[in-house]
Formats: sequence, structure tokens, C-alpha cells
Amino acid sequence: MHTPASMVTGIVFAPLGLVLVFTAAITPQWREGQARLGGVGRAVGGAKGAELLLLRSDGLWESCLQVAHSELRECWPVSGPYQRDARVRAAQGLVLSSLFLCGAGIVLASIGLRCWTETPLRNVAGAGGLLVALGGVLGLAALGIYTHHLQELGVELASTMSEFQGLNIHKLPSLTLRPAGSLYFGWVGAWVQVLGGVALLFGFRRPQCPSCPKRADTERAEAYEVSY
Repeated sequence: MHTPASMVTGIVFAPLGLVLVFTAAITPQWREGQARLGGVGRAVGGAKGAELLLLRSDGLWESCLQVAHSELRECWPVSGPYQRDARVRAAQGLVLSSLFLCGAGIVLASIGLRCWTETPLRNVAGAGGLLVALGGVLGLAALGIYTHHLQELGVELASTMSEFQGLNIHKLPSLTLRPAGSLYFGWVGAWVQVLGGVALLFGFRRPQCPSCPKRADTERAEAYEVSY
């Protein structure tokens, strides 16, 4: 089998990037912050008036609130101003489009590689690489929009949080939100997608190497004289 190294690199990088972006999309750690509460109704372990450290995290589809150093944690689907924010909706749409294009590109590239034959379908593999690279670009666009406006996106508490384990939390104190782990996973995954797609794009170009099979040149013929 004579598969170019660039195509092999691309078919390895593309699924890796897809997994990383998918992991980022489904986890609620795109941004996180913490706030201290003093004198809440009932603290962990029954102590009253104790100061608690709340850990807040938001993703594209889920938000979570946890009391530090305890098992008290609640997650809920994004809602309120955060959910309705056009920038969050844009990031959601771009990430879903990125996953779809990358998945379709991997399928095309796998067909183009044709591991069961001697030579790959270069045009098919290259078209798959184009879709993978485009998916990575859409992922980068979603991450760029979210990161740039991270501090401006709203913060919404679930209605059940005021009764959550007896904690009287009606208003979350001001907190500074910062990028979290899922966002970094997304950045790495999107760039890996772009690199994998670019590597597959080299499949459009026929390699020049002694070991590659060469087609017989049927069009070239030698001119000679014919004697009558």
C-alpha cells in the first residue's frame, strides 16, 4: 500500500481533534469562578453562620454550582440571560457545525484512503480534509467568540438553588469568571482538526517518489519511418 505520510497523519489527527472538541462541548467548564458566602442559613455539617466557598462553572449547555470541600453540587441546563445571549447561541451552533463537518470529513477521508487497495482516492481524501479543516475553523470561531465575551455573558442561578441543601442562596455574590478546562480542550481540539485537515489536503497532490506506482504513459509514442 502506498499511502502518503501526510494522509496518515491527517487521519490520525482528525479523530483526535473531534474527540477533544466533543469533550469540550458536553462538559460544563467553559468558564468558572468562585465566591464566598458568610452566615448562610445552614452550612455543611450543620454549623450555622459558617462561611462557604461556592464554585460556579458554565458550559454551552449546562451550568453547575458546588460548595467547595463537600459533595454538595447541583447542575442544570443553561437558562435565563445566559441561554438567550446571542453569543452563546452562536457558539453552540458553530460547535455543532464543527462536529458535523469533522465527522463527515473523517468518513470521506477513510473512504479515500482505501486501505484495502494499493493506491488511495486522493481527491476523495482531500475533500475529506477540506471538511475537517473547515470544521476546525468553525470550532476556533466558536471558541474565539466565547472567550472574547466571557466576562460579558450573564450569570443565572437555578430556581432550586435557594433550597439547595438548606442553603439560603437568593443572589450570587459578584465573582470574577475565567476560562476553564473545557475551553482549553476545545482550543487544542480545534487546532488539531485544522492540522489534520491540512495534512489530508496534501492528498490532492500526487507524491513524487521511486516506490510509488507509476501509470504507463500510453500517450507517448516514438516516431519512425515506414518503408513502402
